[in-house]
Amino acid sequence: MIVEQLELVDFRNYTAATFDLTPGVTAIVGRNAQGKTNVAEAMAFLATLDSFRQSPTVALVREGADFATIRATVRHADGREMLIEVQIQRQGRVNVQVNRQRLARTRDLFGVLRVTVFSPDDLELVKGAPGERRRLLDETLASLALKNDARRLELDRIVKQRNTLLRQAGGRLTDDVAYTLDVWDQKFAEVGDQIGHERATLVAQMQPVVEDAYQHLAGAPMAVALVYEPAWRRTGLTAALAAARTDDVRRGVSTVGPHRDDVDFFLGALPARTHASQGEMRCLALSLRLAAHRLVSETTGMTPLLVLDDVLSELDPDRCTALLGNLPAGQVVITTASLLPPAAHPDRVLRIEGGAIVVDTGDRDHEH
Repeated sequence: MIVEQLELVDFRNYTAATFDLTPGVTAIVGRNAQGKTNVAEAMAFLATLDSFRQSPTVALVREGADFATIRATVRHADGREMLIEVQIQRQGRVNVQVNRQRLARTRDLFGVLRVTVFSPDDLELVKGAPGERRRLLDETLASLALKNDARRLELDRIVKQRNTLLRQAGGRLTDDVAYTLDVWDQKFAEVGDQIGHERATLVAQMQPVVEDAYQHLAGAPMAVALVYEPAWRRTGLTAALAAARTDDVRRGVSTVGPHRDDVDFFLGALPARTHASQGEMRCLALSLRLAAHRLVSETTGMTPLLVLDDVLSELDPDRCTALLGNLPAGQVVITTASLLPPAAHPDRVLRIEGGAIVVDTGDRDHEH
C-alpha cells in the first residue's frame, strides 16, 4: 500500500498542509521543533488511532482549534484507492470516515492502512519497562489479525473487573468473593492462554528475522535471542491464578497473567538490557521493528509504510549506511534534523519550517 497524499488541518503545529509522497523514499528535513515528527505521528495515528508518542488525543489538536483533521489518500497493491479521514475533537472524541462513509466502530479502520514507526524512544523496547515490550508484541499481533486486538481488549476488560473485585474484597476471601473470582478466572484463563500462545508463536517467528536484521545493521555476526517464558504458562493460567489467589486478595491486584508478561533479549549470551552498549541497544530496537515490519508484510501481503523518525542521527555512520542500504521494499518516510547522508538517495525531499512546507523537490539532487 502507498500513501499518495497526506493532509493535516489544525494538527499539532500545522494550520493546514498537504504532503505529496512518493512510492519510494520521501525525506522530511528541518530543524528541531518544526513539525517533522508531527507528520510521522499523523500517519501512524491513521493506522492505529493512537499516538506512538503516547500523547493524549487532546494534545494532537492545534492550540485554539476545536478539532484536528488527518486525511490521506491510500492506494492498495490491487489498484484500489481509499480516502481515510480522521477528525480528533478537543474533548478527545475521534470520528473516522473511509471513502466518505463514517465507520460505526473506530476499530474497523485497523488494516485499512498499516504503518511501522521507528523513533528514538524505541530504545525503551530494550532498556525500558515490560509494558513497552508487551506493546510491541500486541501491536504486531493486531497488525497480523484483527482478532488479536479484540482479545487484548477483552483481556484488559477482564483484568480491570477482576482488580475491582479484589480491591472491594478488602483483603478478605469470603465465599462470595471466591465464587465471583471463579467466574472471572475462567474467563481470564480462556483469553489469557490464547494470548500467551499467540505471543509465544510470534516471538518464535521474530527470532531469526531479528537476528538477520541485527547482523545486517551491525555488519558482523551476532547471536540474538528473544526469550518469552512467563512462569504462568508452565502450568496454564487456571492453575497459576488458583495458586496466586490468596496473594491477589491480600494485595488487591491480579499478580499473574499476560498483563504482566515480559520478553528478554540477549546479544550473545548476555542480557541486552544490562550489558549492551547504547549503540547495540538502538541497533536491536531497530531490528525488532524491522522484523515486525517484515512479518506483517509477508503474512498479510500488505507492506506497511515504514517511517524512520529522526533515527539517522541516533545511529553511528556504519549502521546508518547499512540501514539505508538495506531498506525493505515499499514506501519509506525518513524524518531528520541533520543533513542527509550520501547513502539516503531519497526520491523526494520536503523541507519543513514552522509547520509548513518551504521546499518540495522530487529529484535526487539535494544537499548532503
